[in-house]
Amino acid sequence: MIVFFILSVYASIQVGQQYVAPGAILEAVRSFDATNADHVILYHRLSRAASAIFIGVSLAVAGALLQALTRNPLASPGVFGINAGALFFVVAAISFFSIQALPALLWFAFAGALAAAIMVYILGTVGSPDVSPVRIVLAGTAITALFVSLTQGLLVTNEANLDRVLLWMAGTVSNRSIDMLLPIMPITFIAIILAFLIAKPMDLLHTGDDIARGLGQRVWVVKLMIIGVAVLLAGGAVAVGGMIGFIGLIVPHIARFLVGHRHKWLLVYCMVIGAILMLCADVIGRVAIQPREIPIGVVTALLGTPFFIYIARKGFKQS
Repeated sequence: MIVFFILSVYASIQVGQQYVAPGAILEAVRSFDATNADHVILYHRLSRAASAIFIGVSLAVAGALLQALTRNPLASPGVFGINAGALFFVVAAISFFSIQALPALLWFAFAGALAAAIMVYILGTVGSPDVSPVRIVLAGTAITALFVSLTQGLLVTNEANLDRVLLWMAGTVSNRSIDMLLPIMPITFIAIILAFLIAKPMDLLHTGDDIARGLGQRVWVVKLMIIGVAVLLAGGAVAVGGMIGFIGLIVPHIARFLVGHRHKWLLVYCMVIGAILMLCADVIGRVAIQPREIPIGVVTALLGTPFFIYIARKGFKQS
């Protein structure tokens, strides 16, 4: 993880028309001297890379949890409507209460993510004892469309925050400082620990609710914990980077291909692959059309859409 972090930072550092030598990165961290290069390294590139890693880890683990919950290969925070719900609540907080501080917006993001997750789960399971993958996807699509429409409605009536929120809707890690991550890191750390604590119960849940109950598993407790942890992770990611899709969909499948279905190792691989994929997407977004920049959410969408279509057409099923 550290190697990929340093390589990504090095690949992304450019001051004027010259690239900074690799040793300058560690030197800037060890003894900052307020030069232009050191300022770019510490306050732009390192903080940007840290934000990308944070978002990649959070969304990837949340996607793995939601796929375990629904036994649906298409489940992810984006498809589940969690990202859209969190974004709507954040925009509403900015529009109605003029809240700008990230710690305050974070709680609105959590509330929106939770509301969307509950709505999708209820719509996808009402009238049926089992979780239907097709119904979950349809419910998630409907809830996502609802919250996106409500968000756009708020933007029409509040043009003062239009530019800021539009970039947030596209997804970005630009101008994200380490200070923005500090209020969220403890919550994310606790959520990831909880995810590993329920890894074995999720293995049992994968066999089916009836078998899990027969083995003494409290299925409803596990499901509530999965939803709670996924909401914390996805809500925090949206609060930092906005709507960044497909990471939670792609990464669990890649990790499952590499390590199998045991969630103890699956979550570890999701964390590593999610961080790497976000770092690569950030580099692509910055170098593709220099000197301008492609929002990282657009890059992940371009990478993830073909993968989503492939899974949907092949009817991929977790075994």
